[in-house]
Amino acid sequence: MKHYTDPIQADLQAFESHFKSTLRSPIPLLDVILRYLVKRKGKQLRPALVFLTARLTGLPITERTHRGAALVELMHTATLIHDDVVDDSPVRRGFFSINALWKNKGAVLVGDYLLSRVLLLAVEHQDHDLLYHVSTSVKAMSEGELLQLEKARRLDIVESVYYEIIEKKTASLMASCCGVGAASTGADAAAVEAVRRFGLALGMAFQIRDDLLDYRQYDQTGKPHGIDIKEHKMTLPLIYALQQADPAECKSMIRTVKKDADRPDRVQALMDRVVALGGVAYAEATMHRYKEEAVEHLNHFPDSDAKEALRLLAEFVVARKK
Repeated sequence: MKHYTDPIQADLQAFESHFKSTLRSPIPLLDVILRYLVKRKGKQLRPALVFLTARLTGLPITERTHRGAALVELMHTATLIHDDVVDDSPVRRGFFSINALWKNKGAVLVGDYLLSRVLLLAVEHQDHDLLYHVSTSVKAMSEGELLQLEKARRLDIVESVYYEIIEKKTASLMASCCGVGAASTGADAAAVEAVRRFGLALGMAFQIRDDLLDYRQYDQTGKPHGIDIKEHKMTLPLIYALQQADPAECKSMIRTVKKDADRPDRVQALMDRVVALGGVAYAEATMHRYKEEAVEHLNHFPDSDAKEALRLLAEFVVARKK
């Protein structure tokens, strides 16, 4: 069976070695934490996006593409560490988070260190265009987190605001990965914009899939079942269900999120009602619409192994179980 990483296996192997070399420090404690991070890497989805979009342009992959992938992965790792501090999360990818092991102070400092490595790596090689793509996504992600924090307090998120939040928090990073990949090969502005739009739509589908995973009956996601409600997060299934409910039921559902999120029976009842009101079905349809939009942006490019792999990646994003 074909896998989206097939055309870039050699690139990813070379990248892994390159990336490990950036995570070394003469400071003993920092080096221990960095080694811990390396051993608990994720799916390498973001570096894969960089290499696939670079190959999509038809131009040669160079050391600059590998640096671009490292920039993205360093930045993404830093933001995950900071996210766990913000969310007070003790688990990341099924393992203890950095803040759980080295407290918030250690986690914040390591996240800051990784962001400084992003800046230095780009500036030392004068990759200012790549740094622009990465910095733009960091700015957007920070804005998205703050917007979500504001709305979580009042629980007044409407669908348009939800899309704004996930575009900033999640989709902007995937758009950045794709922009870095194409720009690293010297592709023209039209090609860079086409892949950036592909990444943006793919990121929207990715986040909606994350929302849907919270409604799975069995926890295979690396996070507790119903965690979004427990964290007072207004995700698309819930937002749509609230729009369908009558005023009295809507008020009751919001009360559960506000005051009863620590009661498993009430959370489960709310999730069952969200399903019954069509929230999950609506979110699934919206996710697939964004996936199709992403694939349409690939029509800017001729057929190739990389183009087919990106189509497979889009299918993986909407079908993944964790």
